[in-house]
Amino acid sequence: MHTLIQSRWELRTLTIDRDIAQLLQARAILGGSATPAPKKAAGRPKKVVAAPVGAKPAKKKRKLSPEGRKRIADAVKKRWAAQKAAAAAK
Repeated sequence: MHTLIQSRWELRTLTIDRDIAQLLQARAILGGSATPAPKKAAGRPKKVVAAPVGAKPAKKKRKLSPEGRKRIADAVKKRWAAQKAAAAAK
């Protein structure tokens, strides 16, 4: 039983191989190449290392002065105090 299944399998693979060879030969005759075209790589494209000519340099990181930081902190504290007072009044 096992040899019968194995021989059928071998016969089927030989038939498939013959069909593939015929198709490749037909493709070559029709003007196509016998090998398939390479596929594009899957996934995200690679990062371009070189910057384009005439590109603007990256902007410098903006720095906040201590006075500016204090004004923002005071405004946030005032806002939270107002919200806390409104919640207590309810």
